Amino acid sequence: MNHFTKRRKFLTVASTTMASVGLTYGVFGSNRKHQKLEDFWENNNVKNFGAKGDGQNDDTKAIQRALIEGKNVLFFPKGQYKISETIEINLDQLGYSSLRGDGTAQIIMTGSGPAFKIKGTHFKSADPQNFDQGVWTSERMPLVEGISIEGQHEKAVGIEAVGTMQLTISRVQIRKALHAIHLTGNNRNLIISDCHFYENHGIGIFYDEVNLHQSNITSCHISYNDGGGIVTKGGNIRNIHIIGCDLESNMGKDNPPGANVLIDCSDSAAGTAEVAITGCTIQHNRNAPHSANIRILGTSKVPGTNSKQPWGNVTITGNVLSDVMVNIDLQQCRGVVITGNTIWQGYEHALVMDGCSNVLVGANLFDSNPNYTPDRTASNSLLVQNCEDCTFTGVQVYGVKDLAGITIRNSKRMNIGNCTILDCDNIGLSLENVSNSRVSGCLIINEKAGDAFIPVKKSGGEGNVILE
Repeated sequence: MNHFTKRRKFLTVASTTMASVGLTYGVFGSNRKHQKLEDFWENNNVKNFGAKGDGQNDDTKAIQRALIEGKNVLFFPKGQYKISETIEINLDQLGYSSLRGDGTAQIIMTGSGPAFKIKGTHFKSADPQNFDQGVWTSERMPLVEGISIEGQHEKAVGIEAVGTMQLTISRVQIRKALHAIHLTGNNRNLIISDCHFYENHGIGIFYDEVNLHQSNITSCHISYNDGGGIVTKGGNIRNIHIIGCDLESNMGKDNPPGANVLIDCSDSAAGTAEVAITGCTIQHNRNAPHSANIRILGTSKVPGTNSKQPWGNVTITGNVLSDVMVNIDLQQCRGVVITGNTIWQGYEHALVMDGCSNVLVGANLFDSNPNYTPDRTASNSLLVQNCEDCTFTGVQVYGVKDLAGITIRNSKRMNIGNCTILDCDNIGLSLENVSNSRVSGCLIINEKAGDAFIPVKKSGGEGNVILE
């Protein structure tokens, strides 16, 4: 055996030995950590405190006892845990708290109110200078993770939160409740991720007269909630980020006009603003009256007066929207950007803007795809009225039924440029009592309609520049 052969054999043996040692060490190290984690969860197992998890016995008292004696950590192993009263997690008394399962546990709420109410004492802003020290030492970042909640009472709610800081909800399923997540009072820095809120008879995520800044909703399925998918009403709400979610059919046929995303500032003194809706699929249900995928009622009351003020600062980008009466409905909004969306099957309209200002509608496709609606029963038109200071650029509108592709009326200082309006019935662009506006660089054509088609129809108004 020569020198090089001996050296290769030595290195092979050494490598194998080291790999074995490393592997063995890694497995032992992993097992130790795994065992410690198992011991931790077993010590906080609600069944150790008398919960049965059999879906028959009432486990309310046992879970309440586990919360206190288990030092504010609840672990739910596989089972169905029936409760009849709210499990209140009072952070000020209990300290840091978490509710966890591994996805195999279901909590069945048979009583009225939330299955879990997480209650903190933080009623200030998110500025660290304004914090009571007790928030950091005992209340920050309560966790809810890996459980399912089902309502078996008409007023059962999944999770309610008030006065929390950094509440984090992930991998949670809630169905058959009134509301899945109910936010009240004051909350800050909320994260909801990887959740399924499905088939509730109220709202998926409800911002209810809440003072809440900084909330992220990501990678969630929020569908078939009769009262709306994500809804804000009243309050003082800023920084809502809805990213990468699937929101479908969140409006019941017998409910008031709803939306998959509804932002309602009408009863608020401070409104909802600074909203980003990005990378979502948002669709259904055209059978609900005046249904919408995204509806923003943008004006709120000015305190001490009879006047109103518009809110907005909203970005709607990179979404897929379809199959409702109105895809995007903006009422009295200011500061909205709509760009990069694919939009079709707006049975009344693809887009409605009423009483808005400073809205930019960029490169969006408003399509009438025959693969989806071969009978052309969806209008998919754009209606803009009573607006000012808005820009439409790079918009493509195809195959609007009965109405003009884009109708702008009773508006001023509108800039419509480099848009494409194709194969719409009768009229491409209708300008009714529009003033001090400009239309330029647009392709507006319907080759099949011949002389019956009017590219641009004008009536009333003054001071316009129209370059057809």
